[in-house]
Amino acid sequence: MTQAVAVHPLVSPWGRFGLYSFFIDAPEPAIVDTGIASSPAEGMAPALEAIGRRIEDVRWILLTHGHIDHVGGAHALWELTGRRARVVVHEADAPMLRSRRAHVEEYLAGRGRYLDDPGGEAKATAAANAVISAEMEPSLVVRGGETLSLGGDVTVSVHAVPGHTPGSVAYAVDGQRSVFTGDAVQVHGAANGFPGYTDPVAYRASLEYLRDEIRPRRLYLGHPYRRADGTPYGVELDEAEAREALTQSLDVEARVARAARGCLTAGLRETDSPYSPFARVAEELGYTGDPALEPSPFFTSMAGYRTHLEQNL
Repeated sequence: MTQAVAVHPLVSPWGRFGLYSFFIDAPEPAIVDTGIASSPAEGMAPALEAIGRRIEDVRWILLTHGHIDHVGGAHALWELTGRRARVVVHEADAPMLRSRRAHVEEYLAGRGRYLDDPGGEAKATAAANAVISAEMEPSLVVRGGETLSLGGDVTVSVHAVPGHTPGSVAYAVDGQRSVFTGDAVQVHGAANGFPGYTDPVAYRASLEYLRDEIRPRRLYLGHPYRRADGTPYGVELDEAEAREALTQSLDVEARVARAARGCLTAGLRETDSPYSPFARVAEELGYTGDPALEPSPFFTSMAGYRTHLEQNL
């Protein structure tokens, strides 16, 4: 049986968000997700020093998906390990590690289609340049189904959980079912108050897989996602909280799907609403958040439902 290993959340500052990474205290230590360019030096290194660990000793960098607040610090962290750590990412999100431009293309293909912001491409480009420490080639590209050895008898299994992004993965410490999902479990969303995913069908299937097959004993979230009443979960959930968060995520997706499909079936209409052309969805769900506030999960998800419906006509 895999030896029990401790997990330590590492918080790095960034604007209105705290960015969360996780240290797996294995014989070959791992960090899950890397925040932005400044996170390794400003957040991770001092947090590890406080628990008697050194960032130089990290041997695995496990990326749950390709968004800038999760891969932005990858190269900087890799440098701090003396370039000895192996950087792992799913093949579908690997372009976002290799290229800053890939982040801009994602913006233009999804939420950027609906945001009334002529300078959106320039802003997305500036953000990628500012918070991604460098473009880099991953050490290991995964697809799901792999097992990684973190030394001794500590192993981590890789599970594909697409939906939030095409290459979202969960890492599970075998034997103790400590599961790191990044942003694959959205519940009611984080600070923006709306769940964000690019492929709603894949997102739902991944939630069911996590709930019914993986069944986390400890679930580590990429952000403090919110319950139905608006109160945030922490980023470290016990077994009961994990099941609740997964069930609530499925319930929320079902409600959003009904509203989105109704709106799409009736036909999209451009209006003066900031939620246009999906104003009917916001009204039905009672959503009053700012849909333009990055990462704009409202329009990200609506673009996903529209793409799915158009592909299945």
